[in-house]
This record gives sequence, structure tokens and C-alpha cells, in this order.
Amino acid sequence: MTVSLPPADELTVAGRRIRCRISGSGPAVVLLHGIGRTLDDFTGQHELLATDHRVVSVDLPGHGGSAPLDAPHTLPALAAAVAEFLDAAGVDRPAHLVGNSLGGAVAMRLAADEPSRAASLALVNSAGFGREVTVALRLLALRPLGRLLLRRPHPAVARRTELAIFRDPAYATEERVAAALAVARQPHAARVMLELVRSLGTWRGVRPQWRAELLDAVAALDVPTLVVWGDRDLILPATHLTAARSRLPRARTHLFADTGHMPQIERAEEFHALLRDFWADADLA
Repeated sequence: MTVSLPPADELTVAGRRIRCRISGSGPAVVLLHGIGRTLDDFTGQHELLATDHRVVSVDLPGHGGSAPLDAPHTLPALAAAVAEFLDAAGVDRPAHLVGNSLGGAVAMRLAADEPSRAASLALVNSAGFGREVTVALRLLALRPLGRLLLRRPHPAVARRTELAIFRDPAYATEERVAAALAVARQPHAARVMLELVRSLGTWRGVRPQWRAELLDAVAALDVPTLVVWGDRDLILPATHLTAARSRLPRARTHLFADTGHMPQIERAEEFHALLRDFWADADLA
């Protein structure tokens, strides 16, 4: 099935097609999107950062224009696949890892498993800091309801999802709805989503075991960390920022006012400035 997505680059990694966008020169920045999403959630930040950084955006395996893994899609599997991709893309020095939602957890897992890859972590409304998650994802963990819900993606569902992501409905554009629907209709999309949802949580919420282990590992790292949230997030509530402050006491934190699940889009200029200040203060720019 042809997916209608904006033009991007393509690499073959371990025999699999990977959709990516690589531009600019300077210190490396890696941008990682959330579950069921694509690298296009970081288009604006990619362009802003590429003026003086080598910026790498990637569709995670089984997402967007990237082929799925042969093995089950789990957090460790995604982190390992990102590591393989970075090698193929020639990112051979520590990079600034920036992850939204699931992408934040992937960034943390990658840093914990291979600390030499991370110059810093910027975690944007990141998975991993609490049990609470939108009911839409909790329902997918129920068998066989999850498969039934994903079997026939519908435009109305795609529109509701986009509206839930943003505080300002103007960002839930027809282009974003159409792209999300096209991605959800790929033959492997339901399998990938169900594998991820069921490995990370249950109908009660996000599993505590992997969260505790991962946050312990990240807390033990000597890596500058920034955690940001939107105060009107309907996917992962802003109360998770309090947990982040507790579990990662050395991290810098910021709460965006009147903002949803993707501050990098709704507060693009402010988010960009925050990243720049964070890297400069850590002497990493």
C-alpha cells in the first residue's frame, strides 16, 4: 500500500527500509516520534535545528514509511533498531536524543543500553513516568477488542485522535488526519501497534516494571536531561512531570501552558529556544 507522506530520505538497515530525514551539519541531534506516529511530528524542529546541527529524524520500525521488524515490537527492540539505524546513518559520536511520547522512552532505553550514544536527553511528554495513559491506548491492550478496534481505521477516529493530541484544534489539519489514516491502514500497522501496547501496558495503564527499571537506569547515567510537558496533555497527563522531577532529580524541567501532547509543534519557537538554552547551559551546543 502506498502511504501518502511528505518526501523524505530512505536507508536500508539490516535488509529493512527505513524512512528518515537527515540534513545540516554540526553536533548530531536525533528526533524520535511517538507510537503510531511519524518523523513528520518533528518537521518544524528539524528545520530549525538543521541550521547548525546535523539533524536526524526517523520513522521507527513499523511506523510511517519504515518497514516492520521480523521480531515483536518492544521498547528494547525499537531502541536496538534505532542504534542500527544510527550506525548506518554515520552517527558515530554522542548525539542529542530528543523523544516525544514513546520516542522519549526509546531515547531513554537507547541511552541506558548504550550510554556512549547519548550526549543529552530531551524527553517531551515522554512515556515512562506514570501509569496513567489515554483510555484509547488502554483499550487496545484488551483481547480481542484491540484487534477489532484497529481492523478498519476510520477517518472520524483519525480526526478524534489528532484533536486529542493538540490543545489548539487548528493543528489537527486535514493533512495530518489524512497522513495518520494512511499510516494506520498499512497491512502491518495493527500488529505493530498491538505488540507495542501490550508489551508496555494493560487495560489498567502503563506497566510499572519496565518503567521502574528504565528510570533507575537513566537516573544512574551521567547525561544532561531535560523533561518538558504540555499542561493540557490528554494522552499522558502533566502530573507525570512531578514524577519525572522525583525520579530524575538532576533533570531540568519545564511545563508549557495551554499546550497538549506535542509542545514541539504547538510551542515550536519556545520549544526550540528551550532546547538551545539547555544545550548551551550544559556546554553541549
